[in-house]
Amino acid sequence: MLRREIPLVAAGKEDGDGSFVLGAGDDGRNVGLVLIDIVNGFCTVGAGNLAPAAPDAQIAAMVEESDKLAKVFCERNWPVFSLLDTHFPDKPEPPYPPHCIIGTGEENLVPALQWLEEAPNVTVRRKSCINGFIGSIRDDGSNAFADWVKAHQIKVVLVLGICTDVCVLDFVATALAARNVGMVPPLEDVVVYSRGCATYGLPGHPQELMHHVGLYIAQGRGAKIVHRVSIGS
Repeated sequence: MLRREIPLVAAGKEDGDGSFVLGAGDDGRNVGLVLIDIVNGFCTVGAGNLAPAAPDAQIAAMVEESDKLAKVFCERNWPVFSLLDTHFPDKPEPPYPPHCIIGTGEENLVPALQWLEEAPNVTVRRKSCINGFIGSIRDDGSNAFADWVKAHQIKVVLVLGICTDVCVLDFVATALAARNVGMVPPLEDVVVYSRGCATYGLPGHPQELMHHVGLYIAQGRGAKIVHRVSIGS
């Protein structure tokens, strides 16, 4: 019923079929990959207060898709921006319980993606708040994400990560608002890969429903939602 009442309008490069093709027909637009919070504290079974208590198919698929696309970007030396949720024990983040505390290991990339730490085309940014755009603000007021976009002349960002309706949504909505007022030139489009995103499932937070809601709201903010990503020649 929810999918019928608030449907997603799939974005396609040509025919609106919900696909996004990397490296083909981009009209010269540079594409950057943004990975959001694919850390143990949110993805590894039993790793912390906000980690899954049991193996989770949606989260596992998100990690798999993220690893696959990150390898494509690294093989082609395309830019990757990885946000890692990282907190200090004396600075709580209500309404959430303590999570991803520095030194616990929760704040580190999941084992399948730890190789990204050494990849030369990957920018890693640790953030201490839900919103990765806000978390990219440095002490001097500059913004690491905006600088990354400018340095690589990125016109399209492809976003994957967790949680669809929390950190992913906040980052996407803020990046689009910043684009609209000229804060992140030359950014034009934010593309969210649905199978490359995941959220958590708990009583009062049904996973599939809230994943859909997160994508729907991101779409309403101006993001392009795609269900397939393929590699062009």
